Amino acid sequence: MAEAKAAAEKAVKEERSAPQSPKDAARAEKAAAKAERAAKADKGGKGEAKKAARPRVPEGYQPRLRKYYSEVVAPKLVEEFGYKNKMEVPFVTKIVLNMGVGEGVNDRKKVDNAAADLSLIAGQKAVVTRSRKAIATYKLRENQPIGARVTLRKAQMYEFLDRLVTVALPRVRDFRGLNPKSFDGRGNFALGIKEHIVFPEINYDKIDQVWGLDVVVCTSAKTDDEARALLRAFNFPFRQ
Repeated sequence: MAEAKAAAEKAVKEERSAPQSPKDAARAEKAAAKAERAAKADKGGKGEAKKAARPRVPEGYQPRLRKYYSEVVAPKLVEEFGYKNKMEVPFVTKIVLNMGVGEGVNDRKKVDNAAADLSLIAGQKAVVTRSRKAIATYKLRENQPIGARVTLRKAQMYEFLDRLVTVALPRVRDFRGLNPKSFDGRGNFALGIKEHIVFPEINYDKIDQVWGLDVVVCTSAKTDDEARALLRAFNFPFRQ
C-alpha cells in the first residue's frame, strides 16, 4: 500500500513539473486522486491494526458482580417491590469518575499525572476536562485543562464496582459508612473520596500528590428507594 502511494505521488510530481496540455492536466488530477485514496487506505489499515492491538474482554467472560446481580440481586428486588416485568428491575447503567485538579491552572503536568492515575483506577483511559469560561479571580483561562474524567459501562463498570466496595472503601481512613441520602431524586448516587491512594492500583511511592475524586453511580431506578435497595444489595456500606 505504501509503495502504491509513493509511486502515485512520484507520478503527480513528474506530471506537474512538465509542461501540461489539457490532457496532461486531466491525467495529473487522476493521479492525485489515486494518491489520496491510497493515503486514506493506508491510514485505515493502521487504525485497524491499532484497534486490534487493544486489550479485549475474553469471550464469554462475565464479571463476578454481573453474575451476582442476575442470580441474587434481581430476584431480591422483584420480591421486595413486586415487579411484574423483568424489564422493570433497576440496574446500574454506568459509573462516572471525575477528578478536579485546581493546581492544573499553574502546572499542566499535574493534570496529566491525575489523568494517568485515574486511568489506572478505572482500567480505561481518562479524558482531560477543560474549563468552559475564563475566571480572572482564579487565574483560569477558557479551554484550560483543569481535571479528568472517565465513564465506565458493562464489564469495566462491574469490575470497578467490585473493587470499590470490597477494597477501596474499607481502606478509607475513619470510614463510618456512606450517606444514604446522597441521591438526586432520579435514582443516581454520588460519593466523594478524599484520597485516591485508597485504590490498590495506585503505588503510593510513585505519586507526587494525593487527589480526591467523585464517583457517580447511575441506575435505571425511578425512585431513590429502589436505587438504595439496589446498591444495598451490592453491599454498599450505607450508614444506618
